[in-house]
Amino acid sequence: MKRIVLFGFVLSFILVACSSNETTPDEKFNQFISFWNDGAYDQMYELFSTNAKELFPQEDATERQHRIYEDLNVSNLEVTMEEISDDELKESQQSGEISIPFAVSMDTLAGNISFNYEAKLVEEEIDEEKEWLVDWNPGFIFPDLKDNGQINVESEESHRGEILDRNQMPLAMNDTVYEVGIISESFNADQNISEVGRLLGMSENAIEDALNAEWVEPDLFVPLKTINDQDRVAELTAIDGVTYQETIGRIYPAGETAAHLVGYIRTVNADDLEEYPEYTESDRIGARGLERLYEEQLKGEDGFTISAVHPDGEETVLAEKPVENGESITVTIDVNIQEKIHEAYEEDAGTAAAINPVTGEALALISSPAFDPNEILYGDASVWEKLDDDEDQPLLNRFASTYAPGSVIKPITAAIGMKDGTLDPDEGLEIEGLTWSHNDDWGGYEVRRVSTSDDPVDLHDALVRSDNIYFAMQAVEMGDEAFINGLHEFGFDDDLPFEYPITTSTISTDGEIDNEVLLANTSYGQGEIEMSALHLALAYTPFINDGDLIKPTLLTSSKTGEVWQEGLLTADQAEVVADALEDVVESGTGTSAQEADVQISGKTGTAELKLAAGESGDENGWFVGYPTDNPDILLTMMVEQTQERGGTGLTIDKFVDVINNL
Repeated sequence: MKRIVLFGFVLSFILVACSSNETTPDEKFNQFISFWNDGAYDQMYELFSTNAKELFPQEDATERQHRIYEDLNVSNLEVTMEEISDDELKESQQSGEISIPFAVSMDTLAGNISFNYEAKLVEEEIDEEKEWLVDWNPGFIFPDLKDNGQINVESEESHRGEILDRNQMPLAMNDTVYEVGIISESFNADQNISEVGRLLGMSENAIEDALNAEWVEPDLFVPLKTINDQDRVAELTAIDGVTYQETIGRIYPAGETAAHLVGYIRTVNADDLEEYPEYTESDRIGARGLERLYEEQLKGEDGFTISAVHPDGEETVLAEKPVENGESITVTIDVNIQEKIHEAYEEDAGTAAAINPVTGEALALISSPAFDPNEILYGDASVWEKLDDDEDQPLLNRFASTYAPGSVIKPITAAIGMKDGTLDPDEGLEIEGLTWSHNDDWGGYEVRRVSTSDDPVDLHDALVRSDNIYFAMQAVEMGDEAFINGLHEFGFDDDLPFEYPITTSTISTDGEIDNEVLLANTSYGQGEIEMSALHLALAYTPFINDGDLIKPTLLTSSKTGEVWQEGLLTADQAEVVADALEDVVESGTGTSAQEADVQISGKTGTAELKLAAGESGDENGWFVGYPTDNPDILLTMMVEQTQERGGTGLTIDKFVDVINNL
């Protein structure tokens, strides 16, 4: 039985009829395949026999082999040879030639290709010395190429998986787009190049560069840009020499509505290739949002068939990899709700999150203003400049960011105090005037409330009127340790268990509350505390679910209705807060929500963004609300810069607009 020996084997000791310094055929072929494995094609060619060099110039031999390997994306090449027996070596010394079997294995874009072949080595006299040389032929590349065959590669492009909402409505889909180009022999550049540039959003120089590329022939289609606007295609093709080809491209039907959530795709860059080395420079990749988050599932794998075409036209398949289309992703988002909320913002900046408070399903995640991902893919070069220069920051993903919550934090403070036992919801606190300071250690700092009260203030009254002083007193009473622990139970300083990355809500810049003034301010949503809109929505679910905080979900494949934090307050305590939230709309700070077609429970909040001590800044208006009798949706909305525009009333108006149009 013959043994397979790698190219680095040790030469046998017994070499009959040859001098100690003469190279043996197996040693020479071992050197040849060493060059082959290392991709040293020039050195391979130096070991060709005279006959092989006459039949196959270097361009037709090793250079061709190198090109084929590149085209097939060959990797993990391994060439091995069989050991030659002593008898075979003796015979070769007599005949001046020998055949050596070898095996080749390589990975290609269509999978592994392996074959066995036989090399003939001949002994020739070179510079008055005998030398063994390889009588090469194209079968060394692939056996089916021995008789002047050709390699043929067929590809089948994969389709990226779609992103669908809960009702199977597409948020990202593959559809027909138009690759616009020019046939130069029919195109009058002097007359029409500027108009084509205007319609495509391209410079004249860019068009000229495309038309002057080395490969361009007068009758060939020269692609310029892919667009998805049929009206523009009609305008362009009215110009002589301008035409188009239909192709498949990525389309985002919801446009700006879901831009930050869905994201978009782009051509890979150098950083992408480091993370995904299997990609090529022409591949597309998710740039942000769900497109990036689920890149591995969405990205398909192209199919390839590598064949050898014989001179008679017969084909032999060498390797075949079937196309694998990307996996589609279905999310719990309802694009109809997403659109209604986004439309309600009009030109205003802000963020919103809608969930089902019982199941935890995210129904909408809004960042306003936004951008149109279709324009990024198919618009002109000025799109990015306009977005970057926009002072409203349409590229900022606000629903993934955190903000000071203002008074919408008060029900959470109440829940923490009740569980801690320091807050009795029925106990009234004597509060006089509009301001309060705990002691002289506060350095004259005072907490201010918006309205006075004639009677002692209990929890219900404090929530309905949104009394800052009441919650500051309660926080000071429970102390920073208990308050911080309670906030941790509500998910602060902890990553949301959510598929989409959301900035972690924080208690303060360092996670501590190191003085009573900060403690008091934090209790009613000022100080340094920050929350995301989604976390805020989740933090209200205990008031609907008998004290349990529901785990959020984004994928329809995820289990719903799971509890993230259990028993944050008792069912009776949850009802106390829920009753107060109902009365916030009935008789408190949220009465304008009575304009909704259904009864609403909710809470208002104003976050003051102070510029410096004693200086007023912008205000963000919050409202958290849900249908009282059928809480199948809980919606948090924040509008930026509501000062002098109605405050939280502006936010409530948008909330009502959404609810009435669902």
